[in-house]
Order: sequence, then structure tokens, then C-alpha cells
Amino acid sequence: MLGLDEAGRGSVLGPLVLGGFHCDARAARELRSIGVRDSKLLTRAKREELFGRLPSLGSCLSRELAPRSVDAAVRRHRLNGLELEGFAALVQEAGPARVEVDACDVRAERFGARLAEAAEFRGPVESRHRADRDLPIVGAASIVAKVLRDRAIARLESQVGSPIGSGYPSDPRTVEYLRRAAADRSRDLPDGVRRSWATTQRVIRALETPTLETFGR
Repeated sequence: MLGLDEAGRGSVLGPLVLGGFHCDARAARELRSIGVRDSKLLTRAKREELFGRLPSLGSCLSRELAPRSVDAAVRRHRLNGLELEGFAALVQEAGPARVEVDACDVRAERFGARLAEAAEFRGPVESRHRADRDLPIVGAASIVAKVLRDRAIARLESQVGSPIGSGYPSDPRTVEYLRRAAADRSRDLPDGVRRSWATTQRVIRALETPTLETFGR
């Protein structure tokens, strides 16, 4: 069995990480007993603990999609397609008998059918919304994706040398970092920023809009 999920799809900073967990049916039944569940319902410390335990039950797989690739997909209105291609690569890498996936398409069954076609996979695919909460193996995949995404954000913060928050547009620390980065006219926006995101564009427009104070100078 292979579970699939992602982390960072809505983030304005950092990569979109696709996670997979591949194990046999016996190991899949043990996941819930060790505390595996949707990564969003776990503390960061608990996610890290479980991430360390997962290899004893199966294989962790991942794909990291850089902000530049995400931006390019968004501009072509094919972010779902980019995610689908990454998931298909994980299916081909694992070679499972069955796939369970948290669907990013509004039509979950359509996403499952497209995934099977893209991966040339002939086994059953269970594609549903909130699969990370309902299916333990998808919960395990969500832990893989979230832990690797958290680590990527930590590396990015170390590189820029200032707090960047969680990377999501709802985080005031992230928005403040974007303002500082965009206001620094001496350099382009860092590679970790998703330039196509509405939050990024709003910050840039606000800095470019003349104020009454500017006209008074």
C-alpha cells in the first residue's frame, strides 16, 4: 500500500512537498496504534517523533517542488497537474499494489483516475478529500510531507538570517518578512518566495503605491 499527501500547497514561502509512505497491510494496521494521524493535528515534536519511527514499518518517499516550479505551474493554471505528476512519480518509484491519496482536485474520483493514468498504474486507487484524517497510511504520508516541509522552512530561515514564520500568508511574521524582502531594492526577492501568490503581489503593490508623505518630500 502507498499513501500520498502534500504539505505547503497554500504557502507563500518555501517548497511544496509531496510525501509518500509505502508499507504492507500488516504495518498499515499498526500506524494508528503508534499515534499516526493527520499531521495538522499533531505538534511539531510529535511529528518528528513519528517520522523517526515510520522507517521501522515501511518506506518514506518524497518530492520537493521548488517555489520557481510552483510559480510556473500557477501561471499556467496547472498547479494540480504539477502535484499530480509528482505523485505519479512516487507511485512509479514505490510500485505498490494499492494507492490511497488525499485529492487536491474538487472532484476526488477524477483526481484518482488521472493519477492512475499518469502513473500507468493498474491497481486500485482510493482518492478522497480529508484522506489524511480518515486513512492512517495517508496520515503517515502527511507526516512525511509536513516534517520535510518544516525542515525546509528552517533551512530557508537560516539562509535569510531573519524570522520568516511558518511561510503561510495567514502568519503575520511571514507577511512582515515579505515586506522587508520586497522593500530591499538592492536585491531581488529571495528564491524561497512564491512570486505568483496574491499575498506577494499585494505586498509589492503596496510598496510601489505612492503615499501623501511621498508627494510631500
